[in-house]
Amino acid sequence: MKRLATLIALATVAATAQAAPETYTIDNSHTYPHFTYTHLGFSKQTHKFDKTSGKVVLDRAAKTGSVDVTIDATSVNTGYALFNEHIQAADYFDTAKYPTISFKSSKMNFKGDEPVSLEGDLTIKGVTKPVTLTVTHFKCMPHPMLKVPACGANASATVKRSDFNMGKNVPYVGDEITLTLAIEAMKVPAAAK
Repeated sequence: MKRLATLIALATVAATAQAAPETYTIDNSHTYPHFTYTHLGFSKQTHKFDKTSGKVVLDRAAKTGSVDVTIDATSVNTGYALFNEHIQAADYFDTAKYPTISFKSSKMNFKGDEPVSLEGDLTIKGVTKPVTLTVTHFKCMPHPMLKVPACGANASATVKRSDFNMGKNVPYVGDEITLTLAIEAMKVPAAAK
């Protein structure tokens, strides 16, 4: 009986070790959050941010995870320097007071082995709102060039910019914004945690 208890304890420890959460650091050079909105009814415009940091914690065995993303709002890139300055002003991102945008999620929902959504808090311009991002693409595998475990995902949600005190020019410029996180992240070595 004692031997059986020892075997069960060892099996439990081994299973726990396999199900340990893994931490991935966001790769800024391949992570581009972007947002899309309608412009005067003529077209849908898409702009991106060039600087992003954060981490993803993933436990695929337990089907849990979390995401902590910080976007440098001053890195907004519209492709036009004057417009970059314009949307960083007080009526829009107000980057002088609020230089970052964040999304923090502690609830990752799975369907089978894949995450399908992230529930969390989106903070823009000092205003925090609950947001659910729908995962449209997800993949983990060894990075073919860096030879380290890596994960990537695309996830998006539609929010109203007026909810974040950025409602200038509504309805001429669309109030609804589709925010998409396109993320790649590399596994943090155990010694670095």
